[in-house]
Amino acid sequence: MLKRNHLVLVLLLTMHTASAQIKWPEITQTAKPWTRWWWEGSAVDKAGLTTAMEKYRQAGLGGLEITPIYGVQGYEQQFIPFLTPKWMDMLQHTLREGKRLELGIDMATGTGWPFGGPWVNDADASKYIAFSKYTLAAGARLAEPVVYMQEPVVRTANGKPAKGLLEPLTANKDLQGLALDQVRYEKHLPLAALIAYDEKGGYTDITAKVDAQGNLNWSPKNGTSILYALFQGWHGKMVERAAPGGEGLAIDHFSLPAIQHYLGHFDQAFAGHDLSGLRCFFNDSYEVDDARGEANWTPGFFTAFRQKRGYDLREQLPALFAKDTRILYDYRMTISELLLEKFTRPWHAWAEAKGKLIRNQSHGSPANILDLYDAIDIPETEGTDILRFKFATSTANVSGKPLASAEAATWLNEHFQSSLSDVKLALDKYFAGGVNHIFYHGTNYSPQNEPWPGWLFYAAVHFTPANPFWKDFGALNAYVARCQSFLQQGKSDNDILLYFPFHDRNNQPGRAMLHHFDGMEGFDGTYFKQAGEELLQEGYAFDLISDLQLQKSSAENGKIRTAGGNRYQAVLLADVKSIPLETLQKLRDLAKAGVRVLMFENMPQDVPGFYQLEERRAAFRKTMEELAACKTVHLNNHLSELMRAGKVRKENFSQLMFVRRAYENGHYYFLSNTGNERLRDYIRLSSPGRSAAIFDPMLGRAGLAYTKAGAVYVDLAPGESCILQTSSTPLQGEYFPYTTPTGAPIALDNEWDVQFLEGGPSLPAATKVKQLSSWTEWAVDGAAQFSGTARYTTTFKKPDAAAAAYELDLGSVHESAEVILNGEKLATLIGPVYRLTIPSTALKDNNTLQVLVTNSMANRIADMDKRGLPWKKFYNINMPARLPENRGADGLFTAANWSPKASGLTGPVTLTPVAVAQQPGLSKSVAKPVPTKHNAGE
Repeated sequence: MLKRNHLVLVLLLTMHTASAQIKWPEITQTAKPWTRWWWEGSAVDKAGLTTAMEKYRQAGLGGLEITPIYGVQGYEQQFIPFLTPKWMDMLQHTLREGKRLELGIDMATGTGWPFGGPWVNDADASKYIAFSKYTLAAGARLAEPVVYMQEPVVRTANGKPAKGLLEPLTANKDLQGLALDQVRYEKHLPLAALIAYDEKGGYTDITAKVDAQGNLNWSPKNGTSILYALFQGWHGKMVERAAPGGEGLAIDHFSLPAIQHYLGHFDQAFAGHDLSGLRCFFNDSYEVDDARGEANWTPGFFTAFRQKRGYDLREQLPALFAKDTRILYDYRMTISELLLEKFTRPWHAWAEAKGKLIRNQSHGSPANILDLYDAIDIPETEGTDILRFKFATSTANVSGKPLASAEAATWLNEHFQSSLSDVKLALDKYFAGGVNHIFYHGTNYSPQNEPWPGWLFYAAVHFTPANPFWKDFGALNAYVARCQSFLQQGKSDNDILLYFPFHDRNNQPGRAMLHHFDGMEGFDGTYFKQAGEELLQEGYAFDLISDLQLQKSSAENGKIRTAGGNRYQAVLLADVKSIPLETLQKLRDLAKAGVRVLMFENMPQDVPGFYQLEERRAAFRKTMEELAACKTVHLNNHLSELMRAGKVRKENFSQLMFVRRAYENGHYYFLSNTGNERLRDYIRLSSPGRSAAIFDPMLGRAGLAYTKAGAVYVDLAPGESCILQTSSTPLQGEYFPYTTPTGAPIALDNEWDVQFLEGGPSLPAATKVKQLSSWTEWAVDGAAQFSGTARYTTTFKKPDAAAAAYELDLGSVHESAEVILNGEKLATLIGPVYRLTIPSTALKDNNTLQVLVTNSMANRIADMDKRGLPWKKFYNINMPARLPENRGADGLFTAANWSPKASGLTGPVTLTPVAVAQQPGLSKSVAKPVPTKHNAGE
């Protein structure tokens, strides 16, 4: 056992000081990471829910999002149909246990995605428009009936054929087994409009002239007419990955009655139940149109179009279907506004009336996703691209929302290949992109007695207790909680508002009627995307802004103040070609009030849309002249010159991702080293303050930072990160435990005793190794197939050379390691850096080092697939491979061809004498490598 004074020194080096001025923020329930919690088949029970939730809490999770999905084969008798009284009883139990365990609870407003279910009828289901064209001479009668037969479509998630489907869909048995993704029946579509266009450009609505059989009782009086017949079709999109009781049609997102009827089903189910433990309702991304065709119509579209665009679309059907730019733009804008007004806002109002928040993934929809995010409480993003994240996080910043969430680590790697280190690096990118509320993707409910690997989801890093890395999952969760405890403080401190050129994109033709918006998709080759990338690369902090958000902004002392209260230095337009007149007038007013308006490459050229075009163009030209006359308007084809004109701060971090937040006395920076080399140097901040502190969120260390002429000293290896706090008032406390080598690394190359502790399929026998290598290479039965934890034990003498401390470096670890010295746990290291500092006083003359290493699920899964053991037993999509080379003859994922994945401690393990917290004046020169010596005392 370490003596008490040794423990004190360890704590000084590995934990933050007790100074009132250098301290970690409180770790709240929201600061902890949450996870999507799949209820497969909703086959849950109260005892299992409680046991699972206790494990989640012990692992450091802060909350759960309940999303019911497809079931598991063989458990049909345990399925609980969605929103039935028994299902509500399980929800009530979960909410009670959430309160007891201090776990927050969200729930999806449906099963799978998008919104839909068996209670959605044809009237409320998603729709599309089809058209036919006829030519009719003067006095002639149309020989053929005005009818349109819908082509049958059946798409299944599992690729299996589904024939002879009954209508309605709810009349079919075994909907879980059918795994329907899209269904269109062969049937006549109702006529929505029949418009005749004469040779002079006039039009006549002759819809009422068509009888029930489709016969047209009308003929042109003069000349030849072209007839456009519009038919309303049923898009047929089903709920993807639906749970039992949730299988059915997706709703019409452009219809207010559709969302009202849909949510009314929840009202009936919720009646008489206590939902006080529920924080938030959730909606996954739009994804209606990841099917054949697109949902692009709603029964009230003509009326809505006229109200919004000022003219009757029936006047312009030939131009619409010829994809005339201005008519098509107006059509797309109407769809965008309907999605906001008839779906997003009503859903938010419904939740708000219940005292609940809503969390929404707005991306992927045919609307201005900044406005959709603006209308909700917690914008949520996903993916791997910071510019994609910006759409959700920018809206949180612009609108003053405290949280921006992320569906994190979705399909991060192939099944069973992702390590906690991989997840950590992915999360760092989210943090740098402005996310501060992580949701893992995800965790499956699985019965406690279920054979390994339990129940799994098809597209995920498997954050489940069956995964060996669960043993060390708490270290990752503590890291996330420490980071988010800062990132949820203060407010974003970005300088630039980059205008989102939604109208330019909607002016562009395309194969389909609609464009869908998801990050920078569709903006390749544009100056808008170039500007975003360059701003990121050059260290300029920015947010995106929409027209509606701009309209709610105001000028304040030469800056622009958004509705959320954040102030920005300037607005940047990147080669915007088409801009609404109202937006241009707002920019003029802001510029006149002293706000800097920066134009990259070109000024706007025109207004979009068809109605009163010449009048709006005249007003546009006048407004442009007034805008250009403002001294605060700058045009340049060099972004750096515009930034100087806008007096925009620049962070000169050559190999660091960052996000900057402001608080009352200074700033918080999250920094992550994305380079290939260790950074040991002073970095200059745009907002340095009088003093600074460094927080190590991985090991929980904190202390005063070294500063020099406004620069701050950082020491970050590739993949490492820290929180940097600056303060306008002096901070008090110990210096951060910086280390610099004072001697050569000493190799700990004594023999290692290795004992396999937990895992499977069986525990290999204990062994001894002199040369560290992957345990899959050892001549030990079962080691190549083993997934779990092994304990490595060695001894070493205290080095002869005097040093304040020693840096223990484990070298290569597959995948995570718990480090124990002389019986005392020092840390759990999840990578990508496996290094920690040990004070000299913690070492005895003879020392025992134990390293508990945990590998991934991969080798055990591969063994199961090689032996043909069943574990892929899921309805709907079962287990597809992410990579084609891992696809078996049955089309499902297989690891049967995998070679054993490196596992365990492969080193080399070294101990390097270091100086700790020396006087300021550190430089890169102290970090030069020196030759490695062998084990101390040998």
